[in-house]
Amino acid sequence: MTVTHTGVALQMTGISKSFGPVQALSDVSFTVRAGTVHALVGENGAGKSTLMNILAGVYSPDSGSIEIHGKGYAFDKPEEALAVGVSMIYQDLDLAEHLTVAENVFLGNEPGGILPFVVDYGQMVKRTAELAKNFNFDIDPTAVVSELSTGNCQVAEIIKALARSALIIVMDEPTSSLSETEVKRLFEVVRTLRDRGLSVVYISHRLEEIIGLADDVTVLRDGRVVHSESVTKLDILQIVRYMVGRELTEFFPARDVEIGKERVNVDNLSSGSRIRDVSFSIRAGEIVGMAGLVGAGRTEVARAIFGVDKRATGSVVLDGEELSINSPSDAISCGIALLTEDRKRTGLCLGLACSWNVTLASLDMIGMKHIINPAKENKIAGDVGAQLSIKWLSPEAPVDSLSGGNQQKLLVARWLLAKAKFMIFDEPTRGIDVGAKKEVYTLLNKLAEEGKAILFISSELGELFGIADRILVMRRGRLVGNLKTSQTTQEEVMHLAAVDPVRDFTLTGVKNVTGVISNGAEETK
Repeated sequence: MTVTHTGVALQMTGISKSFGPVQALSDVSFTVRAGTVHALVGENGAGKSTLMNILAGVYSPDSGSIEIHGKGYAFDKPEEALAVGVSMIYQDLDLAEHLTVAENVFLGNEPGGILPFVVDYGQMVKRTAELAKNFNFDIDPTAVVSELSTGNCQVAEIIKALARSALIIVMDEPTSSLSETEVKRLFEVVRTLRDRGLSVVYISHRLEEIIGLADDVTVLRDGRVVHSESVTKLDILQIVRYMVGRELTEFFPARDVEIGKERVNVDNLSSGSRIRDVSFSIRAGEIVGMAGLVGAGRTEVARAIFGVDKRATGSVVLDGEELSINSPSDAISCGIALLTEDRKRTGLCLGLACSWNVTLASLDMIGMKHIINPAKENKIAGDVGAQLSIKWLSPEAPVDSLSGGNQQKLLVARWLLAKAKFMIFDEPTRGIDVGAKKEVYTLLNKLAEEGKAILFISSELGELFGIADRILVMRRGRLVGNLKTSQTTQEEVMHLAAVDPVRDFTLTGVKNVTGVISNGAEETK
């Protein structure tokens, strides 16, 4: 059904909000035209989420007003916002993991059955399948959420939002867990919603998405609106300048590191049916990227190396010594670190102190395996935090008080303290702003200069080309490309990731359109 609303869909005027001594928003006015995609951008801590949580009824503003299609509202709870057509897809997935996709899509809005107080599960499955088909999403409505990939969890959230008759849909980093193919499909969905007269508030740190999708953009900095304009009048560098208040030159810092001898050799790695016969090596000071679509097996490679998943075959050699890794604790003892793709679910203990999170993997090493010395722990965490310029109130502050970029640094601090030699970064810049991304890239360079071997997994080809010496390409659980970054293109990498390459499987490697793929760090011929 086409929505016929025109004019202004959303008008937030003079919105201010403080949390104790922290002024999160100061006199913010935000206007969204009906039938448009309006991008809301800014660095972490700029106030984007606070503003949208006020719109969604999660927070009440200290001052200001909200109008939706000309009618004023004051929301005291999310249910009231939902009732008038405001639907929000959060960056942190809001799904019940023990329920199916269909049950999540209709959670709180279940269709009734023939008998009173009975839910028509079949109808939920049918309607979820119809939504998925209409928007070209490949997802099983009966699948349990806990068994889904991160990408499909995001898809389930999008379908959940589409199932509600929303007038305004807020999407907070909706593509952070999607492959490029799924991103294109999402863009089609967003454009369809816009063409039907709905309004979409689109929050993303991927500024190229903003340029390609949005009609208008509003930039927040330090809780204030610093610019609002049609996207057609701006470019990425101008948006970045408004976001950070300064020129952000050399986004990918230059690196002049002498690549040393081989530090890591992974040979014939397999884990069930998820990854098969994966072999590669990384030298000291080398940053090796890993590309691939969602479900290609990138995260599974990291989990198998780190001992999270059981290996069926294969070996991991570090500094010439074959390792026996049957659990993450074994991997840590051997000098391997893994920064997981979902730092909040599988990396950090959000409600506990930063110092606790930093020392978690090194208690035995620092003499606190059995008895914790809080003063010593805070001192150690403070020292390593200072090395990384972590912004916190103190090492005793809870992790969830930190921005996304500083949470990533906290994980790095953990592994620096554990003296890791081989570091695996799985989507380390997901959901963090451009300034924090540059800090992560600078940190990666510093780690490489120290001689560490780094495996850098990312769904953003641009950052792989900006930071990696070589790029490994995964497809359907197999390694199908090992390319020198300076001698390949994003198109070639995407072709390998998405299309069956011309190949010749042998016992020693794979021959594809670019030549012979070796397991080592030699230049691809």
